[in-house]
Amino acid sequence: MIRTGAMSWQRGVVLVLPGVWVLGVVAWMLFAPHGTQAIQLLAATPAIACAGTGRRQCLVLASVCAVFALAPLGPAGRVDTGIRLGTCCAILAVAAAGYPITHRRRRLVRDLARAREIADAAQRVVLRPMPPSVDGMALASGHLSASEGTLIGGDLYEVLATSHGVRIVMGDVRGHGFSAIATVAAVLGSFREAAHDEAGLADVLRKLERALHRHLGERADARPPGEESGEEFVTVLLLEVHSDGVVTALNCGHPWPYHISRATGRRHARAAAVADGDPMPPLGLFPLPAELPVARITRLRPGEALVLHTDGAEDARDATGAFFPLARALTEAAVHSPLLVPAAVVEYVRTALLRHTGGRLSDDIALLALRNDRQRAPAPPSLARLARTGGPRSAGATP
Repeated sequence: MIRTGAMSWQRGVVLVLPGVWVLGVVAWMLFAPHGTQAIQLLAATPAIACAGTGRRQCLVLASVCAVFALAPLGPAGRVDTGIRLGTCCAILAVAAAGYPITHRRRRLVRDLARAREIADAAQRVVLRPMPPSVDGMALASGHLSASEGTLIGGDLYEVLATSHGVRIVMGDVRGHGFSAIATVAAVLGSFREAAHDEAGLADVLRKLERALHRHLGERADARPPGEESGEEFVTVLLLEVHSDGVVTALNCGHPWPYHISRATGRRHARAAAVADGDPMPPLGLFPLPAELPVARITRLRPGEALVLHTDGAEDARDATGAFFPLARALTEAAVHSPLLVPAAVVEYVRTALLRHTGGRLSDDIALLALRNDRQRAPAPPSLARLARTGGPRSAGATP
């Protein structure tokens, strides 16, 4: 509503401005002292109208100005007839030139608005907005694209609740912008199917590899003869959060996530990267090994958070070349949001990134925060009764 009101106000100003200009020139001609000539200023009116309004307003104002140019008004009405005729011809010439230009500009604006709507819809289908929660996990995501005019680039992420647990993918396609969107769509489409169908995390990764090779092969076949392609690959981090909070992972060349937790006796949370050895090479560079090392990387207790990111976050530099301190920013985000609200954590880091880089990004950046909102499983009735009574009763004890 605010944006619509602002647009209506701007449109009103643009429509009124040419008329105000004409009235100002006419008033000057009526009340200016002898010898002052302002009639030539009327020639600018059609240009103002054509630049800010539409073709109809341009023609109407040109006709009005042409009449005023020929009519002797006020003390300045003794202006030479040749000057009046010249001004009238200039007005008509500006209107004639502005008419087709305005028509073309309005058509281009409509086409651009339609193309933006289509692009926004397509990009939101590829990289869907995150729901607020999935199977007891609170979620929030954020993305910064290095390419102007795109909502997504080479980064990808998705969170799905499956019968095997909550499964998460975070990846980064080599390059950014429109050229990487097709690869992002191929990998995400494969994950959304495999996450539900495959029982093991290793099988999900193998399905992603096959989908990527198929996509790259189809793109190579469609490439014009003689055109060389660069090395193409995708870094992928696959996570699976089990019902007890245990997080297992497969990592193909992607940065490890950060675990935000509170140690005993600490007032504020602490962010630390979780890792289990060196990751495997990115998908697309080498075939996956026969045995895939699914690693247990951490346990996400109730109230704790996990933050995934692409390498653009840690590689972002300021004007002096200093890297962005992601761990410190996450710790500060936890201080500002003691409950580790995912949306607040993502927004804090996003703002800190833009402030650090001055808004100039060299790579796409994706952030994904998850907080475990599951409650601790209640103890079985028998164990709860033993805890209340202090232990099992011995034989013959008095009830």
